This record gives sequence, structure tokens and C-alpha cells, in this order.
Amino acid sequence: MNLKRAICILLVGLLSVCSLFADANGLRVVVIDAGHGGKDPGAVSADKKTYEKTIVLDIATDLADRIRKEYPDVKVIMTRTDDRYITLNGRAEKANKANADLSISIHINASAKNSPNGYSVHILGQSSDTNKDLFAYNMDVCKRENSVIMLEDDYTTKYQGFDPSDPESFIFMTLMQNSYLEQSMKFAQVISSSLKGGPIKADRGIWQNPYYVLWKTSMPAVLVELGFISNPSDLSTLRRKADREELGRRLFNAFKEYKKSFDESLKSEKAPDTESEVKQEIKFSTDSSFYAVQVLVSSRKINADDPIFKGHEVCQRPVGSLYKYMLCPSEELGKARERLAEIRKSFPDAFIVHVEGENISPMKN
Repeated sequence: MNLKRAICILLVGLLSVCSLFADANGLRVVVIDAGHGGKDPGAVSADKKTYEKTIVLDIATDLADRIRKEYPDVKVIMTRTDDRYITLNGRAEKANKANADLSISIHINASAKNSPNGYSVHILGQSSDTNKDLFAYNMDVCKRENSVIMLEDDYTTKYQGFDPSDPESFIFMTLMQNSYLEQSMKFAQVISSSLKGGPIKADRGIWQNPYYVLWKTSMPAVLVELGFISNPSDLSTLRRKADREELGRRLFNAFKEYKKSFDESLKSEKAPDTESEVKQEIKFSTDSSFYAVQVLVSSRKINADDPIFKGHEVCQRPVGSLYKYMLCPSEELGKARERLAEIRKSFPDAFIVHVEGENISPMKN
């Protein structure tokens, strides 16, 4: 087996796992990341008077204030509260150390031409639509957002050799599938809907991109691009305080809707009182009820005999445009618990789920 492929398979096994257990009280910690800052201005307007770092900090602060006011029990962490430079690693580490339930990264887009306009929402994954001309542009955006790495000393060590100008680095990154892809997609959809009809008019959709700050956060995470600083109309909007506040309000409404859905889903996930005593052979069809150990969520189909699954019996379930992968299905909860320790040697964040028809509910281990 090719060494690079072997390394990728190993890392997919270690990093592409899903640990969805949250505090029983629901969403309690959110990280708001105002992009760029300090020596990294981000995108700059043509007249050099407006900087991305300033606009996004203003919107991020507005969003944070709204959440704190309406949800005093939610801990809001900002990666920066002033004009300072924060490394990409530093942003991700701050979110991970806080055990955040959600990460929102706010940015402003830019283009070499002044015609592109509108907002877009991004989650981790292989860049979308490789057959379209927009793909080349999309990768340019990724390179620009990730290129801040080059501002750091000894970046090859800090970022495990990741080079934002090297295509192989992007190929490597796209193999590291986000453990929280499903939840990230749900939040991205809520944000996209909330921004419709707002100050920034054009909806550019939801994209999957290999942004470093999304890859390294161990929680549902989105990156939102709120207009183009290179577009005269978007720039005029972003320069108006009232419009920035409206963007903050719409992001808050999206957070509010996602939190409500998140909290309600936890309340509905109750483990059965007794374990099944039925011993007959189980056929795990789409209407079956069984227990299994979930190990990853992917946007691509993975063969059941793939080495990543270590020879375990695999059960796959489509969820929207994604696929959930579970190992060692059994009608007995006790058997699933027995296999969990072994499976966690390969998938450290694996957990037990109860599958009933199309419903998949995480369970306490």
C-alpha cells in the first residue's frame, strides 16, 4: 500500500470520528471567531480605507452581545475582542479548550473583479463543484483564508507541514472529514435562510471547503462570508453601522433557531428502560431497531470492506446528503457496550447509538 495512502487512512480513522454528546442541558458554549486581526488585515477595499478585520470584529461583537443578553446561561467566547493577531491554531485551540458546542467564524469575501457579490456559508469538506469554473475561484478563496499561516514563524512545524500554496496539502486536508459535518450542515442551512432578504442581497449558497480553522475545531463549525469588500454595493452596505447590526441580528436569529433545535433533540433522546431479551437473528433493514457503535459521518460512500473499519461488521445509514457509519450492530445494548472499548482503540470518539427505522439517537455509554 502506498505510504501516503496508508497515512491518510490512519488519520481518517483517528480524526473522522463523531462525538455528539453534549451537556444534558443543551448548547452551553459558543465560540465566535472574528477573522484576521492585527498584522493580518484580511481583505482590503480598493480605496484602502476599509479592512475586513474591522468589519468582522464589529459584527462578531454585536452577535456576542445579543447572545449574552438573551441567553445569560450560555458562555460566549470570542477569539479576539480587539485588533490583535491570532494564529489559526490559536483560534481552533481556544474553541477546543473551552469544549464549545458550536463555532461561528465571520469573514468578508473579496475578488479580483468587482462584480461578484453576496454572502455564502462554508463547512468543512472537499471543495464543491469541481467541474465548474467556480471551483478554481473557490480554491483561491481557501488559499487566501489559509495563507495567514505564512505570517507565523516555524509554520511547517506548527501546522504539521500544511502549506496553503501546495495542492497536495489541500488533497490531504479534504481526506480529514469533519466529525461534525451533519450538525455543521444544519447550522449552515439555518444561517443561509436567516440571511436571505437582509442587507447583503445575493445568496451564493452553502459550500464545503478545506478551511484550516474549520478542520481543526472539534465541534460543529461554520464560516460565513458576509459580502464582498471588492463589490461597491456590498462595500457600501458593510460600511453602514445599521446594516452591520442587522447582519449581527440575523446571525443571532440563526443561532437562536439552531440552539432550540439542538436542545430539543437532546430532550427527545431517551435510552430504553430495559434491554431487549430477544435472541433471534436480526436483519438490519431500514425499519429495524438495534444498537451499534457510530464511528464517523461522511459526505462520501465508503465500502464496508474498507481497511478503515478494521474488519468489523458495518452498518451504513444515509442522512440527507451524508452517510453515518456504525459498527457491530446488535439488538442488545449490552453487546454494543462490550464492543465499544475495542472499537475506541481505532476510533477514540466512537459512541453507542440506538437505531430505530430512520431515527439514530446517541446514548449514554
